[in-house]
This record gives sequence, C-alpha cells and structure tokens, in this order.
Amino acid sequence: MDAIRNNLSGTYLLMNDLNSTTPGYEELASPTANEGKGWEPIGTFDNQFTGTFNGQGYEISDLLINRTDESGIGLFGVVGSGGGVIKDIGVVNATATGGTYGVGGLVGGNAGTVSDCYFTGNVTGEWYVGGLVGRNGGDTVSDSYSSSSVTGDYIVGGLVGWNGATVSNSYSTGNVSGDEYVGGLVGLNDDGAVTNCFWDTETSGQGGSAAGTGKTTAEMQDITTFSGAGWDIVAVANPGTRNTSYIWNTVDDETYPFLSWQPLS
Repeated sequence: MDAIRNNLSGTYLLMNDLNSTTPGYEELASPTANEGKGWEPIGTFDNQFTGTFNGQGYEISDLLINRTDESGIGLFGVVGSGGGVIKDIGVVNATATGGTYGVGGLVGGNAGTVSDCYFTGNVTGEWYVGGLVGRNGGDTVSDSYSSSSVTGDYIVGGLVGWNGATVSNSYSTGNVSGDEYVGGLVGLNDDGAVTNCFWDTETSGQGGSAAGTGKTTAEMQDITTFSGAGWDIVAVANPGTRNTSYIWNTVDDETYPFLSWQPLS
C-alpha cells in the first residue's frame, strides 16, 4: 500500500485486509509511525494520485494520521482529475487529524471519482473537513457512507466538507461539530449537485445541511427511505446475509444500509 506513492498513476488492487497485525503497520500507520504523525497520505496537491485503487471489498483498519499542520489529509491525500479513482474500500476504526484545505477519512481533496466506499472512526481538522472526503471538487462521490465523528472549525460535513461537484446515493450518521458552515451531510455546497443523499439528524446532532435530506434514525433504518429515492437496495434477513445482486443491503427497521460486499458482521 505504501509503495503506491512511488507511481501515482498506476492501477492497484488490494489483495487482503490490512490492520494493526499487518507487517509494516508499526513503521507506517501506527501512532508511533513517522515520529508520531502516523500514515503519510498518498498524493498531495502538488503531486496528486491519478491512478486507480480498487479495494476489492477489503477493509483497512486501525489507521492513524496525526498531521495538524498539513493539508490534504486522508488515506489518500489528494485524488486528481483525469483518471483518479478510489472504489470498493472500507476504512474502519481509523483516526485522521489534519489542518486546513481538505481533511477527510478516506480522501482529503478529491478531483476524481470515489465510489462504493465507507469510513468509520474520527476525523478532525480546521477547514474543509468531511467524514469521507474533505474537499470534493472533482467528478463524483457515489454509493458511499461515513459513520465517523467529524470535528472542525470552518466548512464541516458528516460526509463531505466542501462540495463543488456531484454526490449521489450516499449518507452519513456520525456526530458533526464545528463553528461555521457545519452540516449533517455537507458543510458548504458550492454549486455542486447532491442527489438522493441523507444524514441522520439525531446521531449527527445537526438539524441542517448545505445539501441532502435529514432523517431520523428510524427513517434512516427504513428501506423505503432509500428505495423511494431510487437506490439499488434490497432487504436481507440479518447483517450476516448478503445479496450481492444489489449495491446496497439493509435489515429493514434494524440497520443502516451497508454495501453488499462488506465483510460479514
């Protein structure tokens, strides 16, 4: 994973889960890695990731980023236009802390495509802070979600901090707090298109958002909220059951939607 930064325009497949027991974790992604700064995000504003990263339905766990004076913070720092793609990856039990201009759990600054992804954990920054993507000015964010706690000062959103592009069929549920331009789903929507997206008004602590539709927890666990919005979703019997013919699965009236390829609970 770390070697991706040596060829930012390549095509990559994740072949297994990564966590605190994976060789190299202590040196690359732990709280003690890189003199306490943890993981070094892949791609910067000056040297963006323009390749394709396919997580193939695996998860990356226990990631720690602590770079309070840096911009473009996330598993991927900056995903560029002209081919940058992140898809089919879950990042769980992770912490991403950064400074300004793009702090997200998965991607700090996005000018490419993010699809079928999720993030759980904690995201903290100053400006342009989002649970999944800090600053979205690229192609699309679609069929993704964040259940992370998000804290920032200016332009803070449960899923996306600042949006100037397209976000569709996505949601957020984590607590969101900040000082100015704070939203349950999106902090500031700057002529972007946000369609069929939702956030939990109860768990987020936010009754408003720059875009998206706020729902109660019960409504967020009701399949008709999403099927009525055109999502590719089906009800399954329990969280350990999957119907991979659909993008999304849910246990009606019991769970939030989850991607059908997610590891079994």
